[in-house]
Amino acid sequence: MPSEVRHLVDSGQTHPLVRLTGVLDAGTTAAVRSALLDVLAGAPEAVVLDVAGLRVAQAGTLSVLREVLDETRDWPGARLALCGAADGTPWDATGWPVWPDPAGAFTALGAPGDGFRVSQELDPVVSAARRVRELITEACVRWDRPEIAGDACIVATEMVNNVVAHARTPMRVLLARHDDTVSVAVRDGSPVLPRLPGPAPVTAYGGRGLLLIDAVAVRWGGLALADGKVVWAHLNPGRITA
Repeated sequence: MPSEVRHLVDSGQTHPLVRLTGVLDAGTTAAVRSALLDVLAGAPEAVVLDVAGLRVAQAGTLSVLREVLDETRDWPGARLALCGAADGTPWDATGWPVWPDPAGAFTALGAPGDGFRVSQELDPVVSAARRVRELITEACVRWDRPEIAGDACIVATEMVNNVVAHARTPMRVLLARHDDTVSVAVRDGSPVLPRLPGPAPVTAYGGRGLLLIDAVAVRWGGLALADGKVVWAHLNPGRITA
């Protein structure tokens, strides 16, 4: 009989709490990765993973948690914490900080930042890019980062216009301030990840759009999800274009 992992997301805590139950083995790692990336794609500041109800059948499958940590290190850059590990499994190998229980994990993470994340659901229409530019300008002024607004608008316009022209799915725009850096991300329903083009463009972004993002952003990338992707970029006041 095939193994199974179930996940329950409790969003009523100071940070999202994901409870995993079932058996972690070669057949369930993909489901675990998908569940965690889906939560992280909402750009929370932190996530707590409760593994008290999870049995690890094969120690090597713990690498899925290390992979999630590595994939999301640059975006969303959320703090991750693991709790409920009381069975002798080498959870430390995942790279996640380990706590005995959820209360300890939440105490260590502290309260979420106030007002440093903004999200907006948009339809794939021509006016979407204008709305995003307005959103970015307002947020950067409120966050005392007006010098980043211009570059952030360039990046967001390219991302949103790509969704409108090619993905043609509803999208979610995510903005966040991380100390001096501001991140812009767009989630859509297309599985096609952007790549810098060679001599002949091979991405829906085309040569110019993606090269603009690459020139303006400090870092950028894409995160593959079960139902699409997130394309993200970090903007820093130390790298402002003329």
